[in-house]
Amino acid sequence: MCQCAKKPVKVAVVGIGTIGTGVLKVFEENSALIEARVGLPVEVKWICDVDWKRERPVDLSRYRKTSDYREILKDPEVDIVVELIGGTKVAGDLILEAFKAKKHVVTANKALLAERGDEIFAACEEAGVDLGFEASVAGGIPIIKAIKESLAANRIERIYGIINGTANYVLTKMEEERLSFEDALKRAQEKGYAEADPTLDVEGIDAAHKAAILASLAFGGRFSLSDVYVEGVTKVKHLDVLFAKDLGYRIKLLAIMKCLNSEVELRVHPTLIPLDSSLAGVRRAFNALSVVGNAVGHTMFYGMGAGMMPTASAVVADVVDIARDIVAGASKRVPVLSFRRQQNLRVKSMDEIVSKYYLRFSAVDRPGVLSRISGILGSYGISIESVIQKGRKESGYVPIVMTTHEALESKMKAAVKDIDALDIIGNPTTVIRIENNLD
Repeated sequence: MCQCAKKPVKVAVVGIGTIGTGVLKVFEENSALIEARVGLPVEVKWICDVDWKRERPVDLSRYRKTSDYREILKDPEVDIVVELIGGTKVAGDLILEAFKAKKHVVTANKALLAERGDEIFAACEEAGVDLGFEASVAGGIPIIKAIKESLAANRIERIYGIINGTANYVLTKMEEERLSFEDALKRAQEKGYAEADPTLDVEGIDAAHKAAILASLAFGGRFSLSDVYVEGVTKVKHLDVLFAKDLGYRIKLLAIMKCLNSEVELRVHPTLIPLDSSLAGVRRAFNALSVVGNAVGHTMFYGMGAGMMPTASAVVADVVDIARDIVAGASKRVPVLSFRRQQNLRVKSMDEIVSKYYLRFSAVDRPGVLSRISGILGSYGISIESVIQKGRKESGYVPIVMTTHEALESKMKAAVKDIDALDIIGNPTTVIRIENNLD
């Protein structure tokens, strides 16, 4: 017989920064709705932070406050601990200790799950509690629940994701307002879309954390940050944005996850995608993911990938899910990583990847240049699809842009190395991969 809960579900929130404040706002504004959905009140009892002097736009007087999360873990009334402090050391220790205390946990910490996931997930299983992490990927977009539950009947074949709002905003402004990367990034910082130190965003690391989590859920392997090939957008020039549009493409920082015949591709890098594709229309700081399943076909998920309230929405949704299970006397209904049996999968190296390519060469303006470049490409079995040569000067050199048919990454690297060694080439060649079949 079900031993259903009869008392309110008690929650503690650790980290009352931007997202933590948003979580409290959601509970304050939607408490009656949450109670109706769960069947019992879901109440925040404790809040924890190391800085109580900073002003927050919520009334904190209704909660018990502490600066030591261990005080929370000793409280037998606390059912769910929400970790929103970030980082991998203290946050990881908090979660592991919460599991030992038999507390369920909700987190938005993508870096922690991507870098210490093996330890965290194993401890969760051993403790027999639940871990919610919807907010760790794409903010308020319910992509993790969709993969774990709504698409559970599918063999997921591929996921394409625009999952970093900062990079997407920068690339959008480079196109819309003809800004340099540096000026577009400055605009993003002024608007609050980029941190003072934007390295994790513009170098692709933030998106790679999310890709590792999504691939683990979608394909049934266990992937970490080290499994993901990463390139950021810092080397994308305004010239590339213009040429891409001339060719019928738009440049996006794309997370690409594919699984075929037990082999997985995991990569994050600037990518040319067709202007008429669904993902090409994702502008400014919005996120979107295209998920293809063998039964359902192509699905799209779109929304705000960051921000106080969208992320808080995802955090509280996880709390509600766990609270429902508590009320029903159930736990571990859905495996933390979607699969109860892990799949035997191999991550392909980048040298094994086959792709089309955009190449921009900086070459001297004299006869024979094009034939020398195309000759080297041909020697590696790389065929040219299109060529653009215009009078757009760059540091005294003329840009020559080519797109290729599909080629092996290792051969493309070797060909570009040989081309860059020519005396007719000025700056290193820009190489950007192309993905055509997104929808």
